[in-house]
Amino acid sequence: MQVQEFKTIKENISGQIVEKKSKFIANIFYVENEEEAENIIKQTRKKYYDARHNCYAYIVLAEEQRVIEKCSDDGEPSGTAGAPILAILKGNNLCNVLVIVTRYFGGILLGTGGLVRAYTGATESALEETEFIRVQMGVEAKVILSYDSVESFRYYAKKNSINIINEKYSDNVEFLIEISNEMLEKILKDIDNFFIKLTKIDILKEKTIKTNTTVQRDTREI
Repeated sequence: MQVQEFKTIKENISGQIVEKKSKFIANIFYVENEEEAENIIKQTRKKYYDARHNCYAYIVLAEEQRVIEKCSDDGEPSGTAGAPILAILKGNNLCNVLVIVTRYFGGILLGTGGLVRAYTGATESALEETEFIRVQMGVEAKVILSYDSVESFRYYAKKNSINIINEKYSDNVEFLIEISNEMLEKILKDIDNFFIKLTKIDILKEKTIKTNTTVQRDTREI
């Protein structure tokens, strides 16, 4: 079964806690793919170059709608950092999200249980301040229409949550749009039934589309 929508964060956010003089800074990022996540990890390591550890976990939707999960303890005892962070992402049914928790060592050993609680607590502290939204699977498409159909299509796009990315005017009007798969089926039917007038529609590429629909943390799993 293909993924048609998932939950993610509305915007990047951070939070931190202090546990026995060690500071744990959690930075949470929205990412589109594995390459973007890895680049942010590299940048974060440079930013916090003087920290003892930069542990992370991420879940992203890859090509052919494969879900990729990855985590790292970055030198902490095995299973005490990356895995607990990943478990929180999975427990909240999040996707296209990267969490990096940076630790500045305070001189007191926390033990395995203490580390798990600290990395979990830092991640949760950031997520508590986060808004969650739906992301839908969709496409970027080019539609061509006549000048006398522009305003009616604008109205149709607004009514049906179709985002007009760009406009180009020549002999005809060319709109670049992004549209969910669900709405794509509707627009194709409406074209066939002459409910809207389009000269042509070309699907350019698949893409994920952020919506304005906020959701709770206890949503269904992917």
